[in-house]
Amino acid sequence: MNNSMISAMVSMGGIQQRLDMISDNMANLDTVGYKRKEATFEDTLTAVQQQISDLKLPGRVTPLGFNMGYGSNMTGVTVNFERGSIKETGNSTDLAIEGNALFTVLTPKGEKAYTRGGDFHIQPDPADPDSAYLVTSQGYAVLNTDGDPVAVPAKSKLAIDDKGNIRATLGSTVTDAGRIALMTPKRPDGLEQRDGNLFVLAPGATEANVMVDTATLPENQQAHLRQGALEASNVSLTDAMTDMMQVQRAYQLSARALTSSERMMELANNLRG
Repeated sequence: MNNSMISAMVSMGGIQQRLDMISDNMANLDTVGYKRKEATFEDTLTAVQQQISDLKLPGRVTPLGFNMGYGSNMTGVTVNFERGSIKETGNSTDLAIEGNALFTVLTPKGEKAYTRGGDFHIQPDPADPDSAYLVTSQGYAVLNTDGDPVAVPAKSKLAIDDKGNIRATLGSTVTDAGRIALMTPKRPDGLEQRDGNLFVLAPGATEANVMVDTATLPENQQAHLRQGALEASNVSLTDAMTDMMQVQRAYQLSARALTSSERMMELANNLRG
């Protein structure tokens, strides 16, 4: 297999991975609080092809030999935590985070996860008709600073301040329902993106080393909540479409190079001495 074929095959694999990533970003264009993924690429192993000594002509200042690469490959995917635009909804259970922080939720498997998606709603407790819980759009329980699901009286109206403190009003009764846990990632690389617009701790990471309660930070570093609003995805459709067209073009060129290499090998195999 010649070098041009190897280079084209390796490049096509990396380009396909980037195309999949861009497609995933575009599919989440309308996902509340979604953070786009970005890829990094690097050249694969390169070698120096030596040239014959006859090319060492008078006046040449560059050394003999030239770099011979084998394409590029995607080496990693990072998450861009840039804040999306905030849109007013008027819904009392919709919450947008202003600043660097994440909501804490509990998955059905009992795993703690984090999200920027604040499109919450009230879900009645099947075991107690007088109680209800604040849950995400997927039904995951939103946790308070004690690590427990946020519980409020059923059919109550919620007032949530910028610190996340909840006051539930039912008739003339006002109940303090605790404070929503807002955690600031001090090491974003310790988080791993999952399906469902969630982040979890990467293998080997602990919450104490990766996350910190935003209320414990200096005032100018704290995140705040805005009730009745939602944060949009930070994916730009224009940029994503531009990137997709460029990636598709690069894939076509690599495929053409692979086809040309195959034809040259076929011609060489058919030569007769």
